Amino acid sequence: MDETALVDLLEELVETLGPEIRYEPIRLDEELGTRPGGFCRFKGQPIVIINPGATLREKMKILTDAVKQFDLDGIYIRPALRELLDKIS
Repeated sequence: MDETALVDLLEELVETLGPEIRYEPIRLDEELGTRPGGFCRFKGQPIVIINPGATLREKMKILTDAVKQFDLDGIYIRPALRELLDKIS
């Protein structure tokens, strides 16, 4: 399965778990450089923020990190995603 398809499946899984996914520019000062994004809580609500300029691999890392924040017992995860999550864990 290609990386674009995996990112799509990861986004679907994250949304199933509850967090909102936002593609928004992340502006930092010049010394800090750019950040691809990450998982956070805003006013108690889980959110995944992804910089639109993030690479596919960065998106996969951000989304898998978000998925790891949740209990996955009892949730169906496609075999390709399960394999990816097992590799990263």
